Amino acid sequence: MKFLCVPCDTPMKLQSVGPPERGSLSIVYSCPECGYEMAMLTNAYETQAVQSLGVRIGPEGGTKTSDASACPFAAMIPGTEDGQAAEATPVRWTAAAEARLANIPEFVRPMARAGIERYARDNGCLEVDEKILDAARDFFGM
Repeated sequence: MKFLCVPCDTPMKLQSVGPPERGSLSIVYSCPECGYEMAMLTNAYETQAVQSLGVRIGPEGGTKTSDASACPFAAMIPGTEDGQAAEATPVRWTAAAEARLANIPEFVRPMARAGIERYARDNGCLEVDEKILDAARDFFGM
């Protein structure tokens, strides 16, 4: 995903990432051509959902980054350096749990699956069933 400056048709560059404050995260982009800035603000639930997956948001160690091309969401993208998760113990899914997972919109299903599997592992379960799905839904506030 890229943000473009509409007047210049130029990709915006990451300026800063504000640490989660009262659950909200702020990210500021600017246009290198005209200096126009825009900000994105996540709400507390969005920030919590992403962090519960073990995703680090923003540059390491601060709110300003010298690498203007760095993406604060890079860790969410499989195959990126920050997005590489350590090999985890596989989690089995019951047929009923798979059927419920199929009801989640396709574009968020991989993130939902990863979050549910992490929740199961963190709670000592190696199988996702309907009971784990209900507990994960309550945990994530869905």
